[in-house]
Amino acid sequence: MKKLIALATLAAGHLCAAPSDSLLGISLVQNKTGASLSVPMQILLLLTALTLLPAILMALTPFLRIVIVLHFLRQALGTQTAPSNQVLVALALFLALIVVQPVATQVYHQGWEPLEAGQVTPSQAWDQASIPVKTFLLKYAREKDIQLFIELGHSPAPAKPSDVPLSALAPAYVLSELKVAFQIGAVLFLPFLIIDLVVASVTLSVGMVQLPPVMISAPFKILLFVLVDGWNLVVGSLVRSFY
Repeated sequence: MKKLIALATLAAGHLCAAPSDSLLGISLVQNKTGASLSVPMQILLLLTALTLLPAILMALTPFLRIVIVLHFLRQALGTQTAPSNQVLVALALFLALIVVQPVATQVYHQGWEPLEAGQVTPSQAWDQASIPVKTFLLKYAREKDIQLFIELGHSPAPAKPSDVPLSALAPAYVLSELKVAFQIGAVLFLPFLIIDLVVASVTLSVGMVQLPPVMISAPFKILLFVLVDGWNLVVGSLVRSFY
């Protein structure tokens, strides 16, 4: 978590560290590496970064794909609120941290540690920390989506993948993850949909109309999911899909 907070702090510092004598009434201080933000301004930027951290965690990490797939799985099982939203979000968060931990470690070592030691400026630290983040996002963002947001932002065409700006890469990654998550969710729905169709056909053929077919098929779907060790299969497949 400290590494993710460091990344968010670098982002806020990069946006707000303008070369001027004062910023929002708080002056810059001088050190051996040049002008540096004063302690009150650093606290202000940190608090600002913390407000952006939930959005970064939800949109620019594997959390997005995982939580959507888990939601589709719960709908396919027909268990309504079991597991609860808190359980699904917690599971998605832990799985996302497992996948993104190597990237967070690289960001921490390449960006935050040199900045903390006074070896680089906030702008240089941001550039160094952006490299592993861009590499991760480029791995899963579709070229079609990247091209769309480059055109929408009227940005020049990048000469190589590393030249793609984060302003286009971040929404392209979100769009690509949404597409993949919905594809996986549709595949998860199919076996449970077949059970619903079979149960509905049997109940209608024998004239059992007192109970909705969904209520009758729910135990069979849960039993099938438990027998095949569904949680292990779904979680394992989700995490492996990022490797």
